[in-house]
Amino acid sequence: MKTIAVLGTLDSKGSEHAFVAELIRAHGHTPLLIDVGTGAEPTVKPDVTRYEVAAVGGIDLEAIIEKKDRGEAVIAMSQAAPKLLSKLQSEGKIHGVISLGGGGGTAIATAAMRALPIGFPKLMVSTLAAGNTAHYLGTSDITMMPSIADVAGLNRLSLTIFTRAAGAICGMVSADIPESGAKPLIVASMFGNTTACVTEAKRILEESGYEVLIFAATGTGGKSMEAVIESGMAVGVLDITTTEWADELCGGTLNAGPTRMDAAAKAGIPVVIAPGCLDMVNFGEGSSVPTKYEGRSFYIHNPQVTLMRTTPEECAELGRIIAGKANACAGRCEILIPKKAISVISAEGQPFHDPAADSALFGAIRAGSKVPVRTFAEEINSPVFAQACAERLLTLLG
Repeated sequence: MKTIAVLGTLDSKGSEHAFVAELIRAHGHTPLLIDVGTGAEPTVKPDVTRYEVAAVGGIDLEAIIEKKDRGEAVIAMSQAAPKLLSKLQSEGKIHGVISLGGGGGTAIATAAMRALPIGFPKLMVSTLAAGNTAHYLGTSDITMMPSIADVAGLNRLSLTIFTRAAGAICGMVSADIPESGAKPLIVASMFGNTTACVTEAKRILEESGYEVLIFAATGTGGKSMEAVIESGMAVGVLDITTTEWADELCGGTLNAGPTRMDAAAKAGIPVVIAPGCLDMVNFGEGSSVPTKYEGRSFYIHNPQVTLMRTTPEECAELGRIIAGKANACAGRCEILIPKKAISVISAEGQPFHDPAADSALFGAIRAGSKVPVRTFAEEINSPVFAQACAERLLTLLG
């Protein structure tokens, strides 16, 4: 028997959450009804009151309720609920979480769910699930289920949706996770332009007894990789494709934010870094490129993706950024530079071949780095460079 948190605003959605709680009980699990409402008194009796939730977050809920400011109340509960769920999960008191809600309820519940580890069952039934859910999901593995109609009472449609949702969360917590052989995990970043390198390095690392999990360097992919590192699952990082920093610097569409490459330093695990695809910034179709970049060097990757070549000035700044991130990893990090090309299209004879820009990038990395920097007279996708990346990481792993 597992305990499943049923989290919701029980002042307005109490009957719906109580219904799901009873279905969970019927499936042989124990529901833990948690109230995160801030309006009228709850319509059903919770197992954890809104005041208990607020107390965990160090919030004076009574004072906030008296202001009658719904936005401030939602923000307060969005800060307190994550602390409560994280505490319950770390103590082994809950094994899954489900919530039903509209805008406010979804904001509170998904904030709480994002505080839970990857792999922990989380299900959000929401009126917003059919739209852009990126800001609700973050890098978490929250399952979003459309409520179809508003979460407003029990009717022939909601009874079906909520029943399926209760069955889904019960199935999640009951499912046995197959053992993967318990091999230590290495995470790696990859782009189409670095696929050959990462694939070969992955083969070498796996032959050495590691499992390699690859993330596409598409902004979301980089954020997800950082989240996996933060979770403590990874023992090493093969950060071949640091291209998301080019998008972060130049306003491209595939940026992963300013904390990209920070998780490994905080985790204290070995890292091998390469300046993969720092020659390119990603935009959408041609019309989406900012007018300030008119006259730059572009490459049409496909009708929906336009790549812009980074300049020597931008590359120098990217080199300083990469060196700074590497320095935070102390002595358990090395930077490897493929001098002949940092992507498929930056090789000699290709559209983004620019020796001056590459020289500015490599020079800034060497000038700013306090960790070892190794230069290879190879293209990034050569088997020699891939082998070097894998072997240096294996050395750092000991």
